Amino acid sequence: MTYDNLEAFVLHRRPYRETSFLVDVFSREMGRLSMVAKGVRNSKSANRSLLQPFVPLQVSLVGRHELKNLKQLESTGRALQLQGSALFCAMYLNELLQRLLPLELAVEPLFDAYVQSLQALLAGDAFEPLLREYELLLLSELGYELDFGYDAQTQTPLRDDAYYCLDVEQGFVLSAVQRATASDFRGDWLNQIASGQWTAEALRSAKFINRIMLKPLLGSKPLKSRELFQAN
Repeated sequence: MTYDNLEAFVLHRRPYRETSFLVDVFSREMGRLSMVAKGVRNSKSANRSLLQPFVPLQVSLVGRHELKNLKQLESTGRALQLQGSALFCAMYLNELLQRLLPLELAVEPLFDAYVQSLQALLAGDAFEPLLREYELLLLSELGYELDFGYDAQTQTPLRDDAYYCLDVEQGFVLSAVQRATASDFRGDWLNQIASGQWTAEALRSAKFINRIMLKPLLGSKPLKSRELFQAN
């Protein structure tokens, strides 16, 4: 089976045997795909230089199993020259997709948001809101969307002046503590997240909430991109 002219970006590559690469790509049409790029590892071909993250590509693959073979490859634009914090943030997005997105699950909204995020990072936009929004979208596409507007037990709108805790099985429920703690969030902060109003409190709360939701999906293996970001 052949898959022609897929719009894609490389998420990760690693050596395979003596002359090839194993490559994970994120495509608009088919989501995450794994492929073998034969014979390019030790060559001076253009394919070797194109098979790296943040280069917009058009790829054609062939194969009936989960691991495809690269048939054809060409760039559709310039490599995005990301540096510093912007580069580490883009690496974080790649690592999330590589580790969490099932193979061959088409998620066009996630692909479009990925491209927009890379462009925003390149333009120097604030990265905290960008990362929080992408994490929330990814969780939603994986079936773990949270309702930031309603109490999960009473189905009533969150009160701005009340505090809520996160029940990962249900959602946000009224906290018995009714004061700010590391794991209790005021209603207006959660409403701000829902409407994309990224105040300092909303950003802090979303970061903590997303980590809680992502942790069981990621498992115990640490994120390399997070370690790189913290080290710099």
